[in-house]
Amino acid sequence: MKAAVVTKDHRVEVVEKTLRALAYGEARLKMECCGVCHTDLHVKNGDFGDTTGIILGHEGIGIVEEIGPGVTSLKPGDRASVAWFYQGCGHCEYCNSGNETLCRNVKNAGYSVDGGMAEECIVVADYAVKVPDGLDPAAASSVTCAGVTTYKAVKVSGIRPGKWIAIYGLGGLGNLALQYAKNVFNAKVIAVDINDDQLAFASEMGADIVINSRNEDAAKIIQDRVGGAHAAVVTAVAKAAFNSAVDAMRAGGRIVAVGLPPESMSLNIPRLVLDGIEVVGSLVGTREDLAEAFQFAAEGKVVPHVTRRAIGDINDIFHEMENGKIRGRMVIDFAMKS
Repeated sequence: MKAAVVTKDHRVEVVEKTLRALAYGEARLKMECCGVCHTDLHVKNGDFGDTTGIILGHEGIGIVEEIGPGVTSLKPGDRASVAWFYQGCGHCEYCNSGNETLCRNVKNAGYSVDGGMAEECIVVADYAVKVPDGLDPAAASSVTCAGVTTYKAVKVSGIRPGKWIAIYGLGGLGNLALQYAKNVFNAKVIAVDINDDQLAFASEMGADIVINSRNEDAAKIIQDRVGGAHAAVVTAVAKAAFNSAVDAMRAGGRIVAVGLPPESMSLNIPRLVLDGIEVVGSLVGTREDLAEAFQFAAEGKVVPHVTRRAIGDINDIFHEMENGKIRGRMVIDFAMKS
């Protein structure tokens, strides 16, 4: 099978590999699609440590072709996911309390174990979430990471119908956050970005207010127009976005951090204390979160913006990603020829 493997020089080489036999509880998927995430770029570049030889990919969708002994959760013909949360230990305090993605012994697809950017992939059956009928596999691939991450973040924000939520950063993550906030949680959405094209697309997707923070003081506008946001989800990777989100909150608001800026944010501690503002982090989503996120996409409430590419384009995709040329999500389609 063809697989996208990390090389010693921080590139990706498409090579021929052969899968091992299935162990107890495992299944083999014939991969249809695998999205390309910014985290894949970090893994390739060695930002999280040396991953030479690993098969990339944690936005994978494939059809079950074979199941190993002990598998009851999947059967041949099912469509299932290869997600960042590949497997937890199953018995720690996090796995037993609905916080399985915080497991200290977690395995992550395309990072600590081989992922889904290959024509075939082995998964732990009980951790591979089934995809609803009717959901396009390329769209499903985006939900497997970007979708579930933003769905969980909006969920964690505690936003209620009719209340104001600010989304900072309207790229592949932020646009999905907007759609979940608007179409699932029935919130009023403020879109904040420095890119006019992203903001125009946000308006098309239903944003109630759009603000270009390169030219305007987003926090002041949000305070003046709506009295402050009830919640914010920050997918941007700029320190300024996090600082603006704090200033944009009304008393009792909650900021959910998703983006990973290289610097630390400057928290106005007196304001957090006196106005009861919360700042929390949100990491991808559990299997249940992913099942819910898939279902909302299958119902048409969330529509990922994807472009299909061949596996041989992977280094070109990373180059485009590094140069800020990507809109929406790039998805490797294994039916396409390089």
